[in-house]
Amino acid sequence: MKILNNITIDSTISQVPGNVVSNMNGEVVMLNIDNGKYYNLGEIGGIIWKKIGSSITLHKLVSDLLEEFDISKNECEQHVLEFIGSLQAENLVTVKQG
Repeated sequence: MKILNNITIDSTISQVPGNVVSNMNGEVVMLNIDNGKYYNLGEIGGIIWKKIGSSITLHKLVSDLLEEFDISKNECEQHVLEFIGSLQAENLVTVKQG
């Protein structure tokens, strides 16, 4: 089981409300109303952002991404953990331990 910033594959992730999100030429950009920062989530980040619109476990998120993309499970888990960790550091997601 991989762990990053107390996030594990069994953690449940969801968006923190209060962000304005837009699609710009296939990439998702977001404005956090609370801190006034813009974030470019990119194409894959935008897909992940959409999937965490409602609570989802990291395990389910990785499983869904593996069905869409040709990537190894270990590589997908590592990238998703890092991405969710960066969102958590900006207080853009909530993480509940599974």
